[in-house]
Amino acid sequence: MIPAAFEYERVDSVESAITALQADEGAKLLAGGHSLLPQMKLRFVMPTKLVDIGRLRDVSYIREDSDAVAIGALTRYHDLQASDALRELCPIVASVAGQVGDPQVRHMGTIGGSVAHADPAGDMPSVLLALGATFVATGSGGSREVAAGDMFPGLFQSALANDEVLTEIRVPKTAGGWSYQKFTRRAMDWAVVGVAAVRMNGSANVSLTNMGLTPMRASGVEEALAGGADPATAAERADEGSAPPSDSFGSEEYRRALSKVLVRRALEEALA
Repeated sequence: MIPAAFEYERVDSVESAITALQADEGAKLLAGGHSLLPQMKLRFVMPTKLVDIGRLRDVSYIREDSDAVAIGALTRYHDLQASDALRELCPIVASVAGQVGDPQVRHMGTIGGSVAHADPAGDMPSVLLALGATFVATGSGGSREVAAGDMFPGLFQSALANDEVLTEIRVPKTAGGWSYQKFTRRAMDWAVVGVAAVRMNGSANVSLTNMGLTPMRASGVEEALAGGADPATAAERADEGSAPPSDSFGSEEYRRALSKVLVRRALEEALA
């Protein structure tokens, strides 16, 4: 299909992007475009203006910052995958970036675009949720930090205000084990179900992909692990509190069963 008519503006700074968003309530930011443009073609979203921030190089970086890694929101998946520093300091992010879509998507898609799009079937939001990442949103009043648990309030919704730009993502350095397990029908497809497990504070943080309207923590699994359960026993609680969809890729019952298998595998790898 053909998108509805829209205006286009390319900006050269975050401040200019904020100004453009404030001037038009129907404006949307365009970064890599691999999330937004398909929805526009289907007319699920019909922005009145696209504000192109894809060329803002000062929001594309990976750098060590005390006990965390700071990642510019416009850093592309390919650069995350290729970063030696990220593979050493927070390897799950580098690894999962290399599993997103196909090479074309990875060379254009950005980590910040994925977060702002807030697709529950996206790989990176659930990984960042398991890590307990912090998101930096910049608006006309300055910058503020948003915790990972507060970033995804609903389906395709982020905590960003209409006139805010996601500028940075901060992830903790991870010295322990980790795992990301996902099942797809084809290599480039969205995950039917995905599981991120990160060993932290003597246990593991576990989050789920495509098991509800938002990326979600597997709180039942984490509670079981804290009580001393082994991975297989804890994994039986993988679908607690979830609301998986039923579609052509799998029924709700199938996803519930699959989540338990993938959580067990992820825990066994992360806690080994």
